[in-house]
Amino acid sequence: MTDKLIAIAVDTDGRVASHAGRASRWLVYVVTKESRADLAWTLDLTDIGSLHEWHVRGDGNRHPLHTVDVAIAGSAGDGVIRNLATRSTELLTTGETSPDQALAAYLAGTLSEGPAHDEQHCLKDNH
Repeated sequence: MTDKLIAIAVDTDGRVASHAGRASRWLVYVVTKESRADLAWTLDLTDIGSLHEWHVRGDGNRHPLHTVDVAIAGSAGDGVIRNLATRSTELLTTGETSPDQALAAYLAGTLSEGPAHDEQHCLKDNH
């Protein structure tokens, strides 16, 4: 494995955020060839910088998550998954609630898929 950047969306309680599009905080880890993962930085987004707003704007501009290889959250819509993939960022969903467990499961190849995307999370009132 070559070095990778993996971002995990977290909510205000430090759990894996339930919706990638509305997540305002992402923990970004660098994973070395030895499969050691270290927290590299925390990415804090404003509401207008969220994945949801970037996706619906559709202006083709890069998003800060384009700097990572893999992004993980509780759920995500197909459109944002496709749009991130155009810039080589793979967005995965998970049922894990612990960022550490989600990262370990990803590295072990056992990350469980998250729940189906709930369109209600895309509404501004529900973030």
